[in-house]
Amino acid sequence: MNGCDLGQLDGPVLIFGGPYSNLQATRALLGRAVSQGLAAERMICTGDVVAYCADAAGTVAAIREAGCTVVAGNCEIQLAAGEMNCGCGFAPGSTCDLLSAGWFAHASASLDADARDWMAGLPDLVIFTHHGRRCAVIHGGVADVARFLWPTSPEADFAEEIARIEAVHGPVDMVLAGHCGVPFMRRIGHVDWVNAGVIGMPANDGSPETRFAVLETGVPRIERLSYDHQAAQEAMRRAGLTQGYHLALGSGYWPSEDVLPPDLRREATASG
Repeated sequence: MNGCDLGQLDGPVLIFGGPYSNLQATRALLGRAVSQGLAAERMICTGDVVAYCADAAGTVAAIREAGCTVVAGNCEIQLAAGEMNCGCGFAPGSTCDLLSAGWFAHASASLDADARDWMAGLPDLVIFTHHGRRCAVIHGGVADVARFLWPTSPEADFAEEIARIEAVHGPVDMVLAGHCGVPFMRRIGHVDWVNAGVIGMPANDGSPETRFAVLETGVPRIERLSYDHQAAQEAMRRAGLTQGYHLALGSGYWPSEDVLPPDLRREATASG
């Protein structure tokens, strides 16, 4: 595993996942960071800069220009290797798997060799210390970058990932992750597990707002991001990306829930 140690980070740290080729959301987040005086060295992306939305090249360029640290997500790994699928971990033949063929092909066709070389050089894990707390940033899982860990996943699944991190990189007090698209916080033994959510797609909660995380004085919190989702939708329509994710940007609901565990699907959450 290719790790990167950022050392001590003083002041608030912004953690965000999944820009997902959503240039409008990416610009909104970067603008918010500037307005709050957050320097690039205190901004970390959990990966999947490129995915469902229309502007893969523009989003990569914006993130690179901003200069923030990026952890390799499954999309970066696959694109850097010239693979033909996203490596998202979707069940073969599922709706999410079938839909991914369209958006991944669009993203792949949008990126030049320089962007792929940049992706190939991204770390798999980032370590930093914040107010005396040692933090690790990953995408999904350690052995499996596309592992889905949900708010309701068994504690043993999180403990397994923490053990893998600590076996290689030493003790940690917090793990910050992404991939699943749903923000949440769990306490696993001595470690806080924080999924920062993603900025490029709503959290399947009926709101077009997306999510990111901020660490301040060692304490994590989840924040909402408002942006021009109508412009992002229109960009997807112009690009021919109309398989359903364009509607999700406005409705706040994913086009398919087959990737979600049953207890997190709308029918289950609506019934209590």
